[in-house]
Amino acid sequence: LFSPLLQKWAVFTLSACSSLGCLSCLLGLAVSVGLTLGSQGRVLLAPCPFANVALAPVSRECPFDPTRVYVSPQWAVGWG
Repeated sequence: LFSPLLQKWAVFTLSACSSLGCLSCLLGLAVSVGLTLGSQGRVLLAPCPFANVALAPVSRECPFDPTRVYVSPQWAVGWG
């Protein structure tokens, strides 16, 4: 259907785009891990309205809970 030269360029182009996407994701992950480690995780719990940050994850008012597992029911039973 397509010439071998066109197929090679198509595979090369898709591979290059995939590599750039992967590098951008790795860069974003490295920046977010660096910011989190730099602030010692305080930024993650900053929206919590508590003086004692250690109690924040056990409250429903805190949007970030590192102990909570977020799984949709459809995925848990294999529907999604």
